Amino acid sequence: MHEPHAIDLTPNEFQSRLLAWFDRYGRKNLPWQYDKTPYRIWVSEIMLQQTQVATVIPYYGRFMARFPDVHTLAAASQDEVLHLWTGLGYYARGRNLHKAAQMVVEEHGGEFPVHSLDAMAALPGIGRSTAGAIISISSGRRAVILDGNVKRVLTRLHGVEGWPGRPKVERVLWELADRYTPDTRLPDYSQAMMDLGATLCSRGQPSCSLCPFADVCIAHAKGEERRFPESKPKKALPERHTRMLLLQDPQGRVLLEQRPPTGVWGGLWCFPQFEALETLQAWLDSHAPGTQLEPAWSDFTHTFSHFRLVIAPQPGHCGDITTINETGTLWYDPDRPASVGLAAPVKELLSRLTQLREPGSHDNLIKEKAP
Repeated sequence: MHEPHAIDLTPNEFQSRLLAWFDRYGRKNLPWQYDKTPYRIWVSEIMLQQTQVATVIPYYGRFMARFPDVHTLAAASQDEVLHLWTGLGYYARGRNLHKAAQMVVEEHGGEFPVHSLDAMAALPGIGRSTAGAIISISSGRRAVILDGNVKRVLTRLHGVEGWPGRPKVERVLWELADRYTPDTRLPDYSQAMMDLGATLCSRGQPSCSLCPFADVCIAHAKGEERRFPESKPKKALPERHTRMLLLQDPQGRVLLEQRPPTGVWGGLWCFPQFEALETLQAWLDSHAPGTQLEPAWSDFTHTFSHFRLVIAPQPGHCGDITTINETGTLWYDPDRPASVGLAAPVKELLSRLTQLREPGSHDNLIKEKAP
């Protein structure tokens, strides 16, 4: 008996099956599918990188309400942009979004260069696949996409061995993606490929019985759907430690410092961090003598892609704050929060500080429930 091979499908057959499925089952009512301007598609594509649609939708709505066009976004401060990005994660996306908006205004007259894949991909935060998605969906021009959803579909369909992040494997996938990309219905085709991967050919529980390619999918024929695509080779994540100073003034405001523009939490506002209690105390002796430190809260771990950060929150109350007014510092009022970007652990700890101030709260609240 002939073993099914996805490679037996011609590009026309592949396109016909995919678009017929999309016409019947594809998602057509997402917020960015209305008024498909390059700007609106660009913002959605950046937000959707490594983030689920359900998570993105409310962020997208708030972002569009505040920044309805590229000129408004370019003119905003980075703090305001990151404030609206707070909680969405991968904050380099927000910083690059802001930089790219400024470049579009300054170098392209406020118009996205959808006529050129190279020009689009040259904008900060926009790689080859994201550029292809923006161009194909917003303009209908032929451009190839290869995001995580598309990689998953193609590796399973063709039984492509190896981690897709390896250059050799990625080249094969780009060739396949290019082979199947049509010359017409580009907005629908690009959306269909992403929808297929997101809704049917999902990572954990693929719905193969509903897939238009179940009869020709190599991974399905072998019963090895979950083996494809191969995972990135794992490395043990190193562990780092830091103490965060949760310093409150007599009015209940909390001291924050802005992180450097690059690196971990770049541009966001965080609590002052120290390697050890001794360095923290030395800083207080210099900047806020007389500060009363409280018992430290329970440590908790925040995991990044390349390391784990063990955070020890150290609360304290100070009196005179006139010695702490340096550039890059902010006395943050939880009752009237400033529009600044906050790292996720900082946002959580601020919320817990606020809870402790409420009637009926008790000192063990945070000790019992680490972020």
